[in-house]
Amino acid sequence: MLERTRIVLVNTSHPGNIGSAARAMKTMGLSELYLVAPLEFPHPKALEMASGADDIVNQAIIVETLDEAIHDCSLVIGTSARSRTIPWPLVAPREAAAKIKQEAANAQTAIVFGREQSGLSNEELQRCHLHVQIPANPEYSSLNLSAAVQVIAYELRVASLDESSLPQEEWDYRLATADEMEKFFNHLQEVMIEIDFLKMNAPRKLMTRLRRLFLRTRPDVMEMNILRGLLSAVQEKK
Repeated sequence: MLERTRIVLVNTSHPGNIGSAARAMKTMGLSELYLVAPLEFPHPKALEMASGADDIVNQAIIVETLDEAIHDCSLVIGTSARSRTIPWPLVAPREAAAKIKQEAANAQTAIVFGREQSGLSNEELQRCHLHVQIPANPEYSSLNLSAAVQVIAYELRVASLDESSLPQEEWDYRLATADEMEKFFNHLQEVMIEIDFLKMNAPRKLMTRLRRLFLRTRPDVMEMNILRGLLSAVQEKK
């Protein structure tokens, strides 16, 4: 479970926070760290704050976009500290860990953390199947990035040690990855524009709501192929 769970930090501004997050990961048995366009990295401060988790810092994979970091993941959970205009499926850390435990035996999963000051953007959160929110004190809910990583990592550790395994759902095809979902969304938008269903001058959050719908339903790769085939057939009939 832990070896198939990826921690993704987006646009981290302070290199010390990367080191502290790596330390939080290592204490709980996590090892795969992705950094999306960090502002200062590599940096000596990251190794200093890692306090022995140098291996995780040195092996961190640096990418330019969130899509690159999650492209092969079938379950992506984004951390969110506030409510959004269009609500998304929301889970607590313990429930998020349980869902990852159920899925990580056969697929790659990821938990995404945002910027220190502003968190994840709406567009980034719309790349995620679920949002996780740490139930902090509502009067002072600001968590340091590494503290948030530690809370989530702890719940993952506890779930991994729980001997009562969750029932594994048998399925004939694997779930679609984030990359496959993104290609589908691009195809869907293209077709809706072609048939004049989606007006780009007045989109009315249509794509956002469709993203939420399909990410919530979690289509498998065969279902995704059917949907893509349907869209292609619509284009051929035009």
